[in-house]
Amino acid sequence: MSTSFISPEWGISLSETICPDVQTTVNLLGIHLREVSRDWECPSHKHDQYEINYVLQGTQQMKAGTHSYTQQAGDVVILPPGIPHTSRSVGDQSLVYVCIHFEMNDRVFLSLLERLHQLVFRKDSMAAQQVQPCIMKLVQAAEHESQHMITRRIRLQAASFELFSVLWEILLNEAAQVSPSTYAHMELAHQIAARLQGIVNRNPSQIAERPDSHYGIDDIAAELGISPSHCNRIFHQVFAISPRSYLSNLVLHKSKLLLADPQMSIQDIATTLGYRDIAHFSRQFKRWSGISPSHYRKTHLQMRQPLEAGV
Repeated sequence: MSTSFISPEWGISLSETICPDVQTTVNLLGIHLREVSRDWECPSHKHDQYEINYVLQGTQQMKAGTHSYTQQAGDVVILPPGIPHTSRSVGDQSLVYVCIHFEMNDRVFLSLLERLHQLVFRKDSMAAQQVQPCIMKLVQAAEHESQHMITRRIRLQAASFELFSVLWEILLNEAAQVSPSTYAHMELAHQIAARLQGIVNRNPSQIAERPDSHYGIDDIAAELGISPSHCNRIFHQVFAISPRSYLSNLVLHKSKLLLADPQMSIQDIATTLGYRDIAHFSRQFKRWSGISPSHYRKTHLQMRQPLEAGV
């Protein structure tokens, strides 16, 4: 059953900590661990995804665009999409490496990756040492072919999120060194996003009653000691949308989660989200998504039925 967080009545809670919602999508494609001979060579090719290449044994000579890198065991290379690259094994022993291709919908993470000036992290660097345990967890999860497919997939996802959390810290450190102002803006934007998520989780009725207002934005700006205009400007620079639009997307996401639960009536969902009646909720949902709540629910359930039947 799909549900969304619904805060208890304020009189019940002695304390409460609201964590940011996790809505990031990561696609892992073509993960492989490979051992190749000393005379192995991979011809020029490119991918539509980012690539993480990690050497476990031997030496790899990689050419990416106009740059050439010699990878020893423990070195990490991160390649952007669309870069033609070649690889070959050099040295006196076979080459063992792991390759991970990934896509992600997190715009802030991707913007940091795009700013990355360094493609190679040597084994003695802090970054490579932090990444190594995460990559080995991915390798171990990939190697367990005897596991149930769902178990294996979830372990791969868990290991990948751990890897990307480490990469996130590495990228933030790089941004802080290259551009302190960029780092500060990203931190501020994420603080604003976390507070917007708290508004949706704790008191969505205030948004439902005033969907076109700046409810919450002025309060968040005051809490952070900045002006509302600065709050809007920094948030838009990082997330490429306004705080108001971000807040609307959060409410829409929560609405869709509740509509995915066939046990809840649309009237109950409208009440849970703080709308005065089902018509008010339906108008707002259609304004955000382009379809009515009942149409969304019908389409969602039709798509889910073949999956639940094992087709």
